[in-house]
Amino acid sequence: PLGRQLLDHSILLAPINALMVLNSRVPTTPYIPNDTMPELKLLEDNWEVIRDEALHLNHLQQIKAPELHNDIGFNSFFKYGWKRFYLKWYDARHPSAETLCPKTVALLNQIPSVKAAMFAELPPGGQLNPHRDPFAGSLRYHLGLATPNSDLCYIDVDGIRHSWRDGKGVIFDETYVHDAYNRSPDNRIILFCDVERPTKWAWVTAFNHWFGRVAMSAASSPNADSDQTGLINKLTHYHWLLDQKRRAFKKANRTLYKVTKFSLIALAIYLFITL
Repeated sequence: PLGRQLLDHSILLAPINALMVLNSRVPTTPYIPNDTMPELKLLEDNWEVIRDEALHLNHLQQIKAPELHNDIGFNSFFKYGWKRFYLKWYDARHPSAETLCPKTVALLNQIPSVKAAMFAELPPGGQLNPHRDPFAGSLRYHLGLATPNSDLCYIDVDGIRHSWRDGKGVIFDETYVHDAYNRSPDNRIILFCDVERPTKWAWVTAFNHWFGRVAMSAASSPNADSDQTGLINKLTHYHWLLDQKRRAFKKANRTLYKVTKFSLIALAIYLFITL
């Protein structure tokens, strides 16, 4: 609908995304060949080390949904069973990851193009509905760690299906519509990374660095109290608290709620016109 499009990320970020895609040094196809980003082979070569830390975290029940409503980037995923543990997120620090997953964090820190990373769990019966991510300045990398190794557990990117396998990585463009399902009886844990898109011009790369540092870091979400929460997610939590009060008001007196709502809209229009 038009009202939603005016505020949807596809409109707001279209100029930036067009800049990134038009200047991309790698194919702009749904999937990107792994050999175009050879630095990621370090992760595949050490996948068992990474897997062991992920399984230890899973045993500790640290791969989980957020306790507060402060993860706007993946907020819609949690109701279908998806869980995560952040290892890094752009310029925001996660001391919990440095403590619990030191080997994985050390490996990630050797690859400057990896801007964000997490362990992501999709339990039996879990799913991610069709969606597309907002920012074309990064590409998505998945490394299978403890997967069903079955075609019943897969991701579909622009109609092309990929089934995860232990120790195998895949790169795709997350701005294409994609969805994921685990229709197997086994759990799925992967390493999930955002990797900076290589671009043709130094000034585009510099802009991508700046945008990631300012805008994407503001969307950081914590694993624990010691971790940094970005401004966007702080506001998201407060918005959720206010929305609960709004819902309670609406339920208690629907007529008064409508009168108040349209009065505030009229006041905002009046102030906009007069000021």
